Amino acid sequence: MILEDLERATGVEDLQRLIEALRDHFAVDHMVYHWVNSDGEQYGCGTYSDGWVERYITKDYLKIDPVVSGCYQRFHPVDWKRLDWSSRASRQFQTDAIRHGVGNQGFSIPIRGPNGQFAMFTVSHNAADDAWADFAETNRRDLILIAYYFNQKALEFEPGRTPEPTTALSPREVEAMTFLAIGYSRAQVAQTLAISEHTLRVYIESARFKLGAQNTTHAVARAISRGLIVV
Repeated sequence: MILEDLERATGVEDLQRLIEALRDHFAVDHMVYHWVNSDGEQYGCGTYSDGWVERYITKDYLKIDPVVSGCYQRFHPVDWKRLDWSSRASRQFQTDAIRHGVGNQGFSIPIRGPNGQFAMFTVSHNAADDAWADFAETNRRDLILIAYYFNQKALEFEPGRTPEPTTALSPREVEAMTFLAIGYSRAQVAQTLAISEHTLRVYIESARFKLGAQNTTHAVARAISRGLIVV
């Protein structure tokens, strides 16, 4: 239902409404889609307070935010607790963020789209470490897929964007390629998707054919570079 609503979105206003609905669905404090383009211009939507957004921009926190730098250096989803908060500037930033209601826990998904695009899809909350670890483990797969679809839709609304022709992958092909990209074995992917390895092979070969790839690794690389999957 959520992905269907995303597909029907026709503007940034719809994305804002949907991200608020997603926050409520997952019962977390905040959910944010954040895209910084090559010129340093910030774009996106989310549920942080206007006060915190304004403060983040005014203080130029983008330059010291460990979440942004940590995600930029990684391909896999990032738990904020595993980032480097050792510098004085980082600790002050964290204290300021918590004071403005951002939450003491966070889970961010780096997104790499076409033409070097970089964005993040973030969930944050106030919770104990154990409870948050359970939440991230339980919802990791769904959040990755939602992040991918959210970014694809956001790209449609980029000001001045000239759409590039791309080969569409089916939802199952997207899921299969995404899990392979983040390091799952074929057996693990099949188990996660509750399908046989034979069926998984069909999805992989179909995606490989659509992408004109020589092998599975080549197909994953092309899917990432074209923004068809998020890792």
